[in-house]
Amino acid sequence: MTDLDSRLRAWRHDLHRRPEPAFAEHATSAYVAETLEAAGLDVVRGVGGTGVVASLTRGDGDRAIGLRADMDCLPLDEPGTRSHASRNPGFMHACGHDGHMAMLLGAAAVLAAEGGFDGTVRFVFQPAEEPGRGARAMLDDNLLVRFPVQAMYGLHNLPGVPAGHFLTRAGSIMAGEDNFEIRIRGRGGHAARPHMVVDPIVVGAEIVLALQTVVARNVDPALPAVVSCTDFSTDGVRNAIPGEVVIKGDTRSFDPGVGELIEDRIRRLCEGIGAAHGATCAVTYTHEFAPTVNDPACVAAAVEAAVAVAGEERVDPDCAPIMPSEDFGVFAEAVPACFAFLGNGTEPGRGGDPLHSRQYDFNDAVLRTGTDYYVTLARRVLTGDAPSGPATPG
Repeated sequence: MTDLDSRLRAWRHDLHRRPEPAFAEHATSAYVAETLEAAGLDVVRGVGGTGVVASLTRGDGDRAIGLRADMDCLPLDEPGTRSHASRNPGFMHACGHDGHMAMLLGAAAVLAAEGGFDGTVRFVFQPAEEPGRGARAMLDDNLLVRFPVQAMYGLHNLPGVPAGHFLTRAGSIMAGEDNFEIRIRGRGGHAARPHMVVDPIVVGAEIVLALQTVVARNVDPALPAVVSCTDFSTDGVRNAIPGEVVIKGDTRSFDPGVGELIEDRIRRLCEGIGAAHGATCAVTYTHEFAPTVNDPACVAAAVEAAVAVAGEERVDPDCAPIMPSEDFGVFAEAVPACFAFLGNGTEPGRGGDPLHSRQYDFNDAVLRTGTDYYVTLARRVLTGDAPSGPATPG
């Protein structure tokens, strides 16, 4: 194991032991900032709350790119069987953000020590990816004005894909997510006298079934979409029909027009069904994650770097899009960008356990692969050998 491999593993394990949730990544961001400062980078803390941005310039080129990693964890208890298990009860790096940070720290260390590019690399460590709030917080803190870039690149591990394989595509790669809450108000009463009530459970059940028709009968079959009811709660008890039901759920789509259609149909169905039963329905619909849409020129650069690192046989340049969402999509709306996946492994216990599960662990075997990808990407984009996207708008 090389010195770099040892440092990558140590960084990843240190970060895994100290998981922190969205906008509370205080120890995490301090660790990241101190590591970057020790490598000789110009570091700014507190961007968008707990975010960190480090800049590294070599030569006299005026181009800049951003490389982004996420920092927050999930509210899960981790089994204490690993030597690097979480020491913060109730919190766990169950999505691999510890590995993402370690790979980007590795790239910063290599590029600071060896150079090999002409321009500026911004290392963007983003808070609050899991709730989809951190990217917007950084942009609202003038990220792209204070640290201008012509393109942004991100990388996320993906269990179920062979370790060290890369996947990406031009266009939509991850879906947008919207949330909804439907509050149905009827008139509660004794379970033995249903004729005296307006039963919101009946109304809610009809709404849940009706929502299954939105994708099946309203959305173009060529456009992917998902509508899921994920929670159904009442204020009733065993022998009393409730007066109120609350249904919660989420929707996924790649096209903003599809999201607007889904919202409109949910509102109309709820209002109509509620009125038919003499109940009232109030719908709250919120936009949580933007779709992640890759710029073709940035994808070309990312694919070239991935092929150089892993070989053509381990790179899929036109993978199928997936329905989960990523806060990186907000960056991709603001600047040309490419988001890619790095296979974490296929076997349970060796990188194949699902994201967001208590069994998950980032596969240390791919840390060097991701680091080499970032280094190669920065050098290729910032030497004129690969496209970096159009100039950042003023």
